[in-house]
Amino acid sequence: MSIESGSIAFMLEKVTTEDGFIAALDQSGGSTPKALALYGVEDGEFANDEQMYDLVHQMRTRIVTNSAFTGSRILGAILFENTLDREFEGKSAAQYLWQEKQVVPFLKVDKGLCEENNNVQLMKAMPELDSLLDKAVSQGVFGTKMRSVIKLANQQGINDIVAQQFDVAKQILAKGLIPIIEPEVDINSPEKAAIEALLKTALLNELDKLSSEQKVMLKLTLPETNNFYAECISHENTIKVVALSGGYTREQANEKVTKNNGMIASFSRALTQGLSAKQSDIEFTNALDSAINSIFNASKT
Repeated sequence: MSIESGSIAFMLEKVTTEDGFIAALDQSGGSTPKALALYGVEDGEFANDEQMYDLVHQMRTRIVTNSAFTGSRILGAILFENTLDREFEGKSAAQYLWQEKQVVPFLKVDKGLCEENNNVQLMKAMPELDSLLDKAVSQGVFGTKMRSVIKLANQQGINDIVAQQFDVAKQILAKGLIPIIEPEVDINSPEKAAIEALLKTALLNELDKLSSEQKVMLKLTLPETNNFYAECISHENTIKVVALSGGYTREQANEKVTKNNGMIASFSRALTQGLSAKQSDIEFTNALDSAINSIFNASKT
C-alpha cells in the first residue's frame, strides 16, 4: 500500500522550506557491526547476518519511535532496503516515518563500493535498481541516496564518480524519486581542498546539464573552506545540500555545519554517538533529544 501521491508534494515542500536535518539510519553490510558496537552490542551477541540485522533494527526502532524523534526537527530519515522491508510499531517503515512522525523517508540504493581506481571508489553495478525503485515508490519513499568515495585529487577519478552519480540519478528521477548524490571526500585525505575544487567544478557542470524539472539533492563532506559549496546550494536544480559527518565527532561536525550557511546535516554515527543499548528509556531519550537538538540548531544557519 503506497502513500497517496499528494503526500509527495507535502514532503517536497517540507524538505525545501522547513528547518531541520536528515537522520542517516542506513548503515548496512560491513558498517552494521561497527554501528552496533558503538551502541554497546558486541560481535558475540549475534551469530549471523539475520540476527545482526534484527539487532540493528531494534536500535533503529528505539530511535525512530522515541518521543524526541519527530518532524519538528528532523526533515527526513535515510533507510536501507532491509529496514524498508520491516515495520515500526506495526506499520511499514516508510509509512510510519511519514504518517506518524512527519519525517520524509529516503532509501539507500547503492550496493557498496568498487575497488579503488584512479584514487576513487565508484559504486558497484546495480542491475536490480529498477525493481528496487519500484518497491520504494510503492511504499511511499520520497527519495534515494547513493555513495561513492574520493581519496585523492585525481581529475579523471572525480569526473568518473560524478558522471556515474548523475547517470544513476537520472534513472531515479525517471521513477519520480528525488536522488541524494553523495560523492564523499575522505576527511583524512592530504589533498582534501584540491579534491573539493575539482569536485565542485564537476558537480556544477552536471547540475547545469539537468532540465528545470530534474531536481536533485547533494550530500557532501564538510569543506575545508566555509561556504565553499554556496554555488551548489543556490543552483536552480538543487533542492538541498546536506553534509555527512564523515568521521568527525558530533561537536566537530556541528561546528562545521554552523559555518556553512544553507548546508544542513545528514549525520549517521554523529547522530547516534552517545546512545547505548544499556541506557534506561529516560537516559536514552535525554541523550537522543540532546543530540537531535544540537544537530538541528547547527543546521538552521
